[in-house]
Amino acid sequence: MIAESRDDLPAPSDGARAEGATVRDAGEFGVIRRITAGRVQPAATLIGPGDDAAVVSLTHGTVVASVDMLVEGRHFRTDWSSPHDIGRKSIAQNAADMAAMGARPLTFLVGLGCPADTPLAVTDALNEGLWEEASAVGAGIGGGDLVQSPHITVSVTALGDLDGRRAVLRSGARPGDLIAMAGETGYSAAGLELLTRGIAPGDAATRECVAIHRTPRPPYREGVAAAEAGAHAMIDTSDGLLSDLGHIARASGVRIDIDTAALGCPEPVRAVAAICGTDAMAWVLDGGEDHALVAAFAPQSAIPENWRLIGSVSEGEGVTVDHTTRSADGWTSW
Repeated sequence: MIAESRDDLPAPSDGARAEGATVRDAGEFGVIRRITAGRVQPAATLIGPGDDAAVVSLTHGTVVASVDMLVEGRHFRTDWSSPHDIGRKSIAQNAADMAAMGARPLTFLVGLGCPADTPLAVTDALNEGLWEEASAVGAGIGGGDLVQSPHITVSVTALGDLDGRRAVLRSGARPGDLIAMAGETGYSAAGLELLTRGIAPGDAATRECVAIHRTPRPPYREGVAAAEAGAHAMIDTSDGLLSDLGHIARASGVRIDIDTAALGCPEPVRAVAAICGTDAMAWVLDGGEDHALVAAFAPQSAIPENWRLIGSVSEGEGVTVDHTTRSADGWTSW
C-alpha cells in the first residue's frame, strides 16, 4: 500500500537503482520509497504515507483513508476461498487499518476487476461478503468501480472517523512504554500451510486455522479502545508481528523486545504445527494476515480489558525476542 511509506523505510538497494531493475530488485518498500520520494503533500493531508492510513483535514474535521488490493493467485485462490470469503477478507484488512489508527470505519469504496465470463453468482457472493464484513463494523459500501481484467482483483478504499481523537501513529512509542496485543497471531499462517500441503481440515484446530486464513477476525473495536486509553503507537499485524513491530521501532527510533512467555502460542496453531512438523512460534512471530493489533502504552496507563502485555520499549533500535536478535521473516509484496 502506498499509504505505508516514510523515511524509516529502507532505501532501495544499489541493484534497484541500476538500469533495467525490476520491482523485485527494489523490494516492496524500495518501490514505495521511490513513489513517495520528493512528493510534497497538500496542506489538507495531515498524515500522509508512513502509517496504516492517511488523515485528511476537512472543513469541519478529518477523514482517515486507506486503500488495499487483493489479486487472484497472489492474495487468494478461488479453489481455497469462496467469493463470499474473498469479499469479507477484502473489507477485513482495510477495516483493520482503520482500527490501527484508532478510527471508526464510515464507508468503503470497492473497485472490482474480473474476466467477462465471470458468473454473476461469483460477483453476487463477493458482494454479500463485502457487505457482511462492512456491516459488522457499522459501515457500508459507498460506491466503487467495475472493470474487465484477466483475473479477479478487488481494491478497497476505507474512509474512517477519529471522533475528535488524534490518530494513533507508528511513531509515538517511547522508551519505558509497554507493548500490548489484542487478538492472536499464527492462525492464518497455519491455515495457509494446511492448504498449501493439501491437508484437509478434519478437527476443530485445523478447521479454525483454515477458516481464519480465509476470513481474518481482526479485533476491530479494540483499536478505538486503545486510542481512548492513550496508546502512544499502534499497528495491525498484516505482515507478521515482528515485521510490523519493526515499523513502529523504526518510526519511533526505539527498540522493542517481545517476551514469548507472555505472548504465548494458541493451542490450534500448536496442533497444526505438530501435524506439519513445523515451529509454531515461527508462525506466531512472522505469520501475517491475522490482523491482530499491537500498541505501545505508557507504563502507568490502564491497558484495555481485551489487551495483554507482550513486551517492552527501550532505547536502541530494532526488535528483539526474549532479548535476542532475531530476523523478521514476514510478508513482502515481491
